[in-house]
Amino acid sequence: MKAWEENIRKVVPYVPGEQPQIKDIIKLNTNENPYPPSPGVKKAHEEMEVSRFALYPDPAAKELVTALESYHGLDAGQVFVGVGSDDVLALAFLTFFNSDKPIFFPDITYSFYPVWANVYRIPYECPKLTDDFRICPDDYKKENGGVVIANPNAPTSLALSRDEIEEIIAANQDAIVIVDEAYIDYGGESALSLLPKYENLLVVRTYSKSRSMAGMRIGYAMGNKRLIQAMTDVKESNNSYTMTRESIVLGAASLADEEYFQEKKQMVVATRERTKEELRRRGFEVLDSSANFLFAKPNSVDAGWLFEELKKDYVSGVTFSGGDPFHLENREEIGALAKEIREKFPDKTIWLYTGYEWEEICHLSFLSNIDVIVDGKFKIEEKDNNLHWKGSANQRVIDVKASLRAGEVRLYQE
Repeated sequence: MKAWEENIRKVVPYVPGEQPQIKDIIKLNTNENPYPPSPGVKKAHEEMEVSRFALYPDPAAKELVTALESYHGLDAGQVFVGVGSDDVLALAFLTFFNSDKPIFFPDITYSFYPVWANVYRIPYECPKLTDDFRICPDDYKKENGGVVIANPNAPTSLALSRDEIEEIIAANQDAIVIVDEAYIDYGGESALSLLPKYENLLVVRTYSKSRSMAGMRIGYAMGNKRLIQAMTDVKESNNSYTMTRESIVLGAASLADEEYFQEKKQMVVATRERTKEELRRRGFEVLDSSANFLFAKPNSVDAGWLFEELKKDYVSGVTFSGGDPFHLENREEIGALAKEIREKFPDKTIWLYTGYEWEEICHLSFLSNIDVIVDGKFKIEEKDNNLHWKGSANQRVIDVKASLRAGEVRLYQE
């Protein structure tokens, strides 16, 4: 390794949801709104002077900030805007979490949190959810360097009550508590009303879900003026011009269409409830969601059934697919299950489909229990119905054991 390579920051990056560049598909992987932005947004866009794109936008995004302060009934200086809530949250991590004490966020939550913590070298601990996937406020009352709570939580879709959120904030008044309310418009109680009472509270929201403007990249934080000024100072030390002229104007325009906003929000909630009941009717266990998505699992298949089926001579093996078996939250269970299948049925084959590429997962210890991996994301533009075992040309059908022995990819040969 060359000397300069030793100084490169090593990180495991966040993997964003795939954005297919084709039309006429039903896209569910990033929880976008199925309805378009409001008529007011469309009108404001049509009226924009393209010639003004030659000028830098307002670094303070005052038009948007003022509109948000008015909409939420806040004082001047209580709103910070950024390029989506991811940008706002990342900047909040950088600004507020600088002690040697670990910050706390749940073990099952938005998977960007540990990425930011690792990038900024922030120690962290992840209290486990309860057996029914809920956050326990008592787990956040130990000494810490800060707390981050997604409410409603993702991917569980469950929300804490305002009283439970306040319990966490009140117990941590020596640290900043961030409440990530990306999905709050679809259910739950906002922590916004607690801002006058707690100077250590920061509430973060996004335009990407309920306001149908994921492509504009607008997020914002609300808190006391000292918190907002601290974030502004850090932002100005990195990049003054984060918000485009379009996002400033169209973000403000969206707030004026309250009737449209409420109507579409309720339509999404109605679809969620209808889908929840239909899934339950079909035998799924579904949590009572406060978000625009559902957390569900089928009750019809268990490991006992799987092992009984594998005993049959005509069943040659098992394939793991759907979602992603190698998602960080699945690896431990998939590894344990693959190991148990290998031990009980050494002559059966185990295949696995993953969106990760071999180079990202070849270090996993339990790969030796898997025979074949089909790696890489399915790409619609490279789809080929003539391919064997895979859907698109970029994917590889990998002989796991041969690849591990060789130290490089060896393709599976039938």
